[in-house]
Amino acid sequence: MTPRIPPDRRRLRAALTGLSLWLALCGAPALALEAVPGSPVGATAAAFPLLAVAVLVRGRRPLVALALPVAPSLAITLDLFTVAYSPALAVFGYLAGVRMPRARPALWCFAGLAAGALPLTAVVGRTVWPWFSFLLTLLINVVLPWLLGRYRRQYAELVRTGWQLAARMEREARAVAERTRLRERTRIAGDMHDSLGHDLALIALRAGALELAPELSAEHRAAAGELRAAAGSATERLAEIIGVLRTDDEGAPRLPAGESVPRLVERARASGMTVTLEQPDDAGDGLPAMTGHALHRVVQESLTNAAKHAPGAAVRVRITREAEELAVTVTHPARPAGPAPAPVSGGSGLVGLDERVRLAGGALRAGPAPDGGFTVSARLPTSGGTPAAPLRGPETTATGRELAHARQQVRRRLRQTLAVPFALLAALVVLMGLCHLLTPSWTVLERQSYDRLRPGDARSRVESVLPFLALDAPPDGTPPPPPGRSCVYYGVSPDSAAAYELCFAGDRLATKRVARERPRR
Repeated sequence: MTPRIPPDRRRLRAALTGLSLWLALCGAPALALEAVPGSPVGATAAAFPLLAVAVLVRGRRPLVALALPVAPSLAITLDLFTVAYSPALAVFGYLAGVRMPRARPALWCFAGLAAGALPLTAVVGRTVWPWFSFLLTLLINVVLPWLLGRYRRQYAELVRTGWQLAARMEREARAVAERTRLRERTRIAGDMHDSLGHDLALIALRAGALELAPELSAEHRAAAGELRAAAGSATERLAEIIGVLRTDDEGAPRLPAGESVPRLVERARASGMTVTLEQPDDAGDGLPAMTGHALHRVVQESLTNAAKHAPGAAVRVRITREAEELAVTVTHPARPAGPAPAPVSGGSGLVGLDERVRLAGGALRAGPAPDGGFTVSARLPTSGGTPAAPLRGPETTATGRELAHARQQVRRRLRQTLAVPFALLAALVVLMGLCHLLTPSWTVLERQSYDRLRPGDARSRVESVLPFLALDAPPDGTPPPPPGRSCVYYGVSPDSAAAYELCFAGDRLATKRVARERPRR
């Protein structure tokens, strides 16, 4: 059992874990301030307090912790990929997958970010291509860690559920085995009733003969009568006790008391079975009552299983006797012209048989034979007073099947975790292809509008005649704009490699020209 951690120590451990996580995540913003030129200082420096807040709320509000680095990342670049915040997005995405029991809120969050970034990139950047970079970064840097975290959570839940099921099934198996043992003890009590009742009946009979003997005195005949009445009363009380112990579904003993093994084998042969019996002549002589009943039940149960699982197979019953021990082995091969019989698993026959052999002071073994059949063997004491063998644990094959099912569920979740990013990536590629085919017609600047533009015009007047979207990049070979100027490019026609270049200096149009693609050398 896992020891309980004191609350103070648990809070201290949580505080140290949060501090270590915050220090690790602050390394990337510190590196960006020193090594990334042109990075917005304000948005990058805001990472230190924002990450501290995200670390504090990561347990109760994992989506809030994930959303806090998104806003400064978009302030730095519309692609969402930044040196300062990318590690934080991956870490908080993973933690959100681990801590959130439901996937729907996170999916709505991802869908909202993707839908909100589209108009943002179109309005601010006047092009939709940064939106695809945003989706790719969101998929790889956020969604994939979230899927990995969710897989870990589901794996832990499945393992915990599997062990709970295993514990419950073990308890049920122990209960079934205990009921079977109690039922077997009731059968043993019934067998003892038959044996003791027979002996008591003989005592009563002899006492009755003494009561009628003329050579005895009246006093002795009265004592014999009392003995006869006491034997009869003991027989009745014994029958009442056995009746109380017997379960509702338990009938009277199915076999006559004292039936020998040869007689049992003869009845099996009469029913159509092929049975070979090998035993010495004194195999059943002088055995204790418990050993004799256990021997009978081992042979009986083995013949029953052979008739059930391998009909038509030849059964071999071999009994050997030594000074202090009796060994019985019942073997039958596989079913003729068919598959080998499966060992009895989960049934009560062998469990009850094991209980009877154990109470007799012996040991039972049952399992597949090397040739594909099945063997039941038992070793029984030939003298009384032998202590019962220790109880064995119940079989838990059903538990193993349940745990195998849990592992199969985990593998299925893992396949989903790997397949979802690839499916989303394929959809993104298709969407980019469609956008590549459609955007040229959305970025064309009419020739009449271009001719009306004059250097020196206000930016607001120029933008009133421009298309809503601009080209994502200038034609190949176009020189970079001069310092202090920003240039935008618009298509001349949907199928032309040339573009209109409009360069602004502040709020005024500085230059305009037609930029053409330069041939590569």
